[in-house]
Amino acid sequence: MDVNQNISIKRVSTGKRSRERLKTFLTPAKKRGSNSTDSTPMADVQHAEYCSDNEDLFGGYDSILEDSSILAKLDSLETQKVQHDDYSSSDNKPEDHQSAGFTSVRSPRTTTGNQVRKDCFTDSTLNGLEEEHFADLPASQLAFQEIFKNTKEQNVNATVDKTSTPLKDFPKRMESEIKQDGTVNKDNRQAHKPKVRKSISDHLKRTMLLNAVAPITVSRSVEQKEAVVSEEINVALQTMQTVSSQTTDLGPFFGLPTKVKDILLKLKGIKSLYDWQETCLNLDCVQRRKNLIYSLPTSGGKTLVAEILILKELLCRKKDCLFILPYVSLVQEKVRGLASLGLELNFMVEEYAGSKGKFPPVKRRTSKSLFIATIEKAHSLVNSLIETNRLDNLGLVVVDELHMLGDGARGAIIEMTLAKLLYMSKATHIIGMSATLGNIKDIQTFLNAENYTNDFRPVQLKEYVKLKDTIYDVDPKEEECFKLSRPLNYKYSSGMQKIDPDHIIALVTEVIPTHSCLIFCPTKKNCENVASMICRYLKEDFLRHREAEKSILLKELRDSGNGNMCPVLRRTVPFGIAYHHSGLTTEERKLVEEAYSSGVLCLLTCTSTLAAGVNLPARRVILRSPFVATEFLKRSQYKQMVGRAGRAGIDTEGESILILQEKEKMMAKSLVCAPVENCYSNLMYDDGKGILSLILSLIGLNITTSLEQLKDFLSGTLLSVQEKQLCVKKSLWDSALECVEVLKEKGLITVKGDAQDVTLQVTRLGKATYKGSVDLTYSGMLYSDLSRGLEGLLLNSYLHLVYLVTPYDLISHCKPQWMVYLRQFTLLSASEQKMSAAVGVTESFVARKAAGQTVKQKIDMLVVNRMYLAMVLFSLLKETNLWSVAEKFQLSRGFIQTVLSSASAFCSCVLHFTEELEEFWPYKALLSELTRRLTYCVQAELIPLMEVAGVMESRAKQLYNAGYKTLAHLANADPSVLSKAIENLYKKQASQIVASAKMTHLCFSDAS
Repeated sequence: MDVNQNISIKRVSTGKRSRERLKTFLTPAKKRGSNSTDSTPMADVQHAEYCSDNEDLFGGYDSILEDSSILAKLDSLETQKVQHDDYSSSDNKPEDHQSAGFTSVRSPRTTTGNQVRKDCFTDSTLNGLEEEHFADLPASQLAFQEIFKNTKEQNVNATVDKTSTPLKDFPKRMESEIKQDGTVNKDNRQAHKPKVRKSISDHLKRTMLLNAVAPITVSRSVEQKEAVVSEEINVALQTMQTVSSQTTDLGPFFGLPTKVKDILLKLKGIKSLYDWQETCLNLDCVQRRKNLIYSLPTSGGKTLVAEILILKELLCRKKDCLFILPYVSLVQEKVRGLASLGLELNFMVEEYAGSKGKFPPVKRRTSKSLFIATIEKAHSLVNSLIETNRLDNLGLVVVDELHMLGDGARGAIIEMTLAKLLYMSKATHIIGMSATLGNIKDIQTFLNAENYTNDFRPVQLKEYVKLKDTIYDVDPKEEECFKLSRPLNYKYSSGMQKIDPDHIIALVTEVIPTHSCLIFCPTKKNCENVASMICRYLKEDFLRHREAEKSILLKELRDSGNGNMCPVLRRTVPFGIAYHHSGLTTEERKLVEEAYSSGVLCLLTCTSTLAAGVNLPARRVILRSPFVATEFLKRSQYKQMVGRAGRAGIDTEGESILILQEKEKMMAKSLVCAPVENCYSNLMYDDGKGILSLILSLIGLNITTSLEQLKDFLSGTLLSVQEKQLCVKKSLWDSALECVEVLKEKGLITVKGDAQDVTLQVTRLGKATYKGSVDLTYSGMLYSDLSRGLEGLLLNSYLHLVYLVTPYDLISHCKPQWMVYLRQFTLLSASEQKMSAAVGVTESFVARKAAGQTVKQKIDMLVVNRMYLAMVLFSLLKETNLWSVAEKFQLSRGFIQTVLSSASAFCSCVLHFTEELEEFWPYKALLSELTRRLTYCVQAELIPLMEVAGVMESRAKQLYNAGYKTLAHLANADPSVLSKAIENLYKKQASQIVASAKMTHLCFSDAS
C-alpha cells in the first residue's frame, strides 16, 4: 500500500483555509476524490491558503486525525513493520523506512547536547515539493518565498531543527540528514529501544503537534505579514483608486449593505434618493476618491450625500471621518441625529464643539470614529493628528458651507485646516458642500477638486418683492427686474395702518395657522416687537389652534427658567407665535425650534442667524427689510434666507417676499438679480492675523522648518491662487517674510542660521499659543496674567480663576452699570476684594464711578470691564440660575449665556496653553475642573446627564428625579418606559436621548 497517494501534509501560509473553496492536504484522499491521476501533493492546487503558527491545526478544518480509516491504515502498516523488523537483520538501511511509506518529520532538537529523538519517520511525499509547485502561488506568497530564498543560506543551519515551515529545499535536506544519522540510528537502536512501543498514529500526532508549537528563531507570521499584507493592501488601494468598476463594496446601496438603506428609512424616513443625489454619488471622481465640491440651492438635500460618503469611508475603508459644521447648534443637532446610526452600524459619533473634544482624539479599540466639529475645533483636531502622526487615519473630511472660506477670521481657519490636509496627507479625501459661487474655479484649484453643480430644489421657489401695497414677481429677464403680480387684498383701518405700515399682518394671515411662516427682522428688538404687534390683531381662532400643546410648551419654557418666563413669549405663544434670536437661552431656543418643527408654533420672527443655523423651513418667508442691522444684505445672505421657503414632502411650493421702501428699489435690484458673489481668501483679514497664526502653527508642528518649505506650503493656499487680486501692494512671499519677523519679535519663534540656510523653530510660548488656539493678540497678555496670578492665587474661591479665563474678546461688548458693579462688589468676601485690588480694581475706584465722580488715577478699563464679566460668571457658578443673575446685573439672559459659552471654550484653550508651560503646572488640575463647571453650570449631580447631546438642565432634572441618575442608567433605559416616566417627552425624543446616552457611554468606554 502506498501511503503517498492517500496522505499529503502541507502547511504553507498564515490564513485559515476555506472548506468549500479548496480541499486541504490534511484531508484524506477519499474525501478529495480518488479519480485524481496526479500523484504530486499540490497538483490540483490553484491558490495557496494560509495557516498561522498560532492557529489550531486540527480544530478549524478537516484533519487526518479526524478520519479513523486513515489511523486504521497506519496501525495496519505498523503491524507490518513490526513483522518486517522481526525478519530484518541489524544492518537495516535508511531506504527500508521509505519502503514502509512513512515520512520522517523531525521534532525540534536543541543545541545543548540533549538526547536526539530516535522514533523518527521518513516521508517520501515531501520529495514532491519541487520548485514547480510554487509556480501557481499568488504574488503575495511568491514574495514570501522570495524573502526566504534570499535569507535561506545564512539562516538554514540555525532554523532547520526549530521551525516547522516546509521550505522548498526541505525534503532534500531532510534526506541528507537522515543518511548522515543512519549509522547512529543503526548502532543505537537496541540501546535506546523504548520499553513500550508507541503506535505510529501516536507518533504522528505528537510529531505534528510538536512541529505546530515549536519555538522559532524568526516568526514566520511576522515575515509573511511584511510580504503578504503590505503587498496585497497596496494592490487593493491602487485598484480602488484606479479601477472604479472593480472596487470591492459591501452591498448594492452605493457600495453599502442594504441594511444601511433600511436604517435610513427607519430613522430618517428616506425611501429613495433624488436623481441628482444618485448622479453625484456615482460620479467617477467620487469612485476614484478625488476631491469634490458640489453646489446646490438651500434645502436641495446636500447633507444626505455627504452622510452616505461618510458611511462608505467608515464601513468600507475603515477610516475615521471629520464633518465640519459652522455652528455649535448644528454640531449638536448632527450628533443627536447620527448617534442612532452609529449604534446600528458600529461607529463612534464624537462631538467637538465649545469645550468638548479631546486632543489628540482617543484611539478606539473596536470601531472607527466620526468627529463632528465646529470650524475652530476641527482645526485643533487636525493639528493634533499631525503632531501625533495619525493624520493618515483620517480618510474623509466633509466641509459644510464651504463658501464660508470668504467669511472673515472663520474663513481663514477653514483655509488653514484644508491647506494642512492637502499638504500633509495625499490619502485624505475632501468633500465640500457650497452655495453657488461665481469663482468656483479658484476653490477647485485650491482643493485640486472637481465640481458638481445642480439647481435642483425639491419644492419650487417663487420670489417676490413688496412695494407699498403691491406684490411683484422677481424676474431677471425683465428690464426693471420686477413684474407686477397682484395687489394685497386686506383692509386696514387708519390705526392699524400706522402700526403696521408694511402690511406684515396681511402677509402672514394668508398662510398661518394652516401653514408655517418665517419673518426675518434686521435686529433682535425688532423680532420681539413684530411678534407682539402681530398678536394684537389676530382673531381668537388662533388661540384655539392646538391649544393643549401650546399650554405644554408654556410650561416647559417656565421650567427651563426655573419658574421665570419671558413676558413676550408668554403673550405670543398662545397665538402660535414666538421670536428666535441670540437673546434666548440655549434651552429656550431648543424648545421653540422643536415646537415650530412639530407645527405647534406656526410663525417665528427671527434674525438672519437662523437661516445659517438649524433647518427650519416654511411655506412663506418674509424679509422685513433688506438690511441686517445697518448693513445691506449680501446676495449670499439673501439666498440663504429665501432658501428656507418650501418644506420638502409637505409643501408643493415655497414663497419669499422682500419688503422694500421706494428708496431701496434700485439697491434691491442688484440684490435679487445680480450674479452670484465671489469667494476670496481671508488669510490677510484683520492685518494678516490669519497668515500669522498659520505660519506659527506650521513651524510648531514641524511642517515647515525652513523658508523654502514655508514658501512651498504657502503656494498651496487659496491666497496663493488669488494672489494677483489680493496681494496688490505686496507679494504673498514678502508678506510671509514680514510675518516671520513679527513672530520673532513677539518671542513666539526663533530664526537661526545665515541667509542661505535659515532654520525656524517655535519657542515654548509659541507652542503654547498655537496648541491652545489662543489669539496672537492676546497670547502675551495671557502669559503675563497667568504669571502674576501665581504670585497670589486665591484658592478659597473661584473668582480669581474665573477672572483668568474670562475671554478678552468679550470685554469690549460689556459696559458696566456702576451702581450694580458697586452693589455686587460689596457682596464679595474680604479675600475676594483683595484679589480684585491685586489685579487693579479697587472698591474706592468703583465707588467713585458709581457716584459719578472723576477718577484722576490711571486705571486700565480693560481690566475693570473684565472683572465685571468675571463677577457675572462667578455669580452664575454659585447660583446656577441664569435668570436671577441676568436680573442682578441688568443684562440679557442671552448675553450671559454667550459669555458663559465663550468662557467655557476659552477656559479649555487656557488649559491647553498651560499644559505646554512647566511654570504653570498648578493651573492644570484647577482649570480642568473649572472647564467642566463652566460647560454645564448646573448642580454637580446633573453633570453626567448633561454629557448627553440634547439634554438640557430642565430635562436633566426630570431624568434625575425619575431615577435616571447616571449615564449608565440612561444608556440602559427603555425609550417606551422613559417617555412614560418623563412628562411631555415623546417616544421619538426618548429614543434620541437613549441613543445619545449609549453613544456617549461607548465613547468613554471604548478607548485603547
